[in-house]
Amino acid sequence: MSLIRQCGWATARAWQNEAVRRIEADFNRSADTHLIRLDLPRYPDITLYLKDESSHPTGSLKHRLARSLFLYALCNAWIGPDTCVIESSSGSTAVSEAYFAKMLGLRFIAVVPATTASPKLDAIRFHGGEIHMVDDPREIYATSHRLAAETGGHYLDQFTYAERATDWRGNNNIAESIFAQMVEEEHPVPRWIVCGAGTGGTSATIGRFIRYLRHPTRLCVADPVHSVFHRHFDDRTVTSLPEGCASRIEGIGRPRVEPSFVPSVIDRMIAVDDADSIGAMHALSDALGRRVGGSTGTNLWACAQLVAEMAAAGERGSIVTLLCDGGDRYGCTYYDEAWLTERTVDWRKQAARIATFLSAED
Repeated sequence: MSLIRQCGWATARAWQNEAVRRIEADFNRSADTHLIRLDLPRYPDITLYLKDESSHPTGSLKHRLARSLFLYALCNAWIGPDTCVIESSSGSTAVSEAYFAKMLGLRFIAVVPATTASPKLDAIRFHGGEIHMVDDPREIYATSHRLAAETGGHYLDQFTYAERATDWRGNNNIAESIFAQMVEEEHPVPRWIVCGAGTGGTSATIGRFIRYLRHPTRLCVADPVHSVFHRHFDDRTVTSLPEGCASRIEGIGRPRVEPSFVPSVIDRMIAVDDADSIGAMHALSDALGRRVGGSTGTNLWACAQLVAEMAAAGERGSIVTLLCDGGDRYGCTYYDEAWLTERTVDWRKQAARIATFLSAED
């Protein structure tokens, strides 16, 4: 039943207006995320920047997506005052969506894989969200649809709507923010922007914005080696992974090609081994003096490859990548030696390699 039929036109519109106002007011209270400059002593002609998305109220890049998804659903009249909101997520998106659901007084259910890090589950619950676990990650979609039907609720479906819920031409999206913050740098237009892909929404936004503003910047997506996205980029007939093949890097990489993944706006993809991601994550955490998450390590590993290629070609310029979230949510996984040993993740050599990349000394 539509919201108007449930509440009447005036009541429905008044509730929607207030819901949008609350979300926009929350945005107005929030500062932009920092752009951290990392000088590379070994590469004096190349500068690396980290867009620090961990400073959002819910601690990750997914805060932007959750805000967009809620606004998109509200403006499509899919959500009303009594709607139960459901999402399928590996954790961070659900944390952010629970925050917005609580702001609007809505029930929220997160459908998550059973392997999701417990600090993420705690964060979802902190914001009033409920947890529905599935043993097989491939079941999150069907389970979310079922729960939406059973509750008369709405499935936000980040994997379908991420690429269209954000205005890629501007309106405070992450791409517009990056280019605005780079204006006064030595190389204001990056040679490369590097990001990961979970839904594909961020890469779609950045890739479209680059083309819309006619920048010469190229977009590189760093993808876990056990993800289908980079395989689909190379061969469009590949749409899913073999049984039992899965990435350990939460938040990026998928077993199937999601509707929001738009390969045509991507210039290059680099597949990154899980151990490389975790090693780079540890090295960057040491360099910054604070922990970062695994997907940031994936991005940094790809950046190191691009920097080496630029230097070999005698190129000058800048590269911007994303610090997707902090590392506090991974204390029981990526920062737990017993967890890593049990999964035979040998990351120390990779960490040493990235430490050398970031430092002035051998």
